[in-house]
Amino acid sequence: MRVAFITRDGARVDAAAEPGMRLLEVAQAAGMPLEGTCEGQMACSTCHVILPADWFDRLPPASDDEEDMLDLAVGVCRTSRLSCQIELTDALDGIEVRIPAESWDMQKR
Repeated sequence: MRVAFITRDGARVDAAAEPGMRLLEVAQAAGMPLEGTCEGQMACSTCHVILPADWFDRLPPASDDEEDMLDLAVGVCRTSRLSCQIELTDALDGIEVRIPAESWDMQKR
């Protein structure tokens, strides 16, 4: 399956993924600046991404814990999600994800 990342400068980066992968691991493999400090434990917001409304509406609703972490993210908007909480399925083939302008990977993966 394919995932399209839109970088903070507007460039499109296409990445290959397999169903069952978390969006965070696909983003990191593609060189996107998403730190994921807590390694998917939902204890930070360093993997915050923004989705177009049509893709956002296809995802299961965010949990209360995810919503709490998104409250701490910089540049959050209505279609923000934590990429560590998005498990890719065949239905998400071709998903487009925008990397927020405020994203930084201090670990330089």
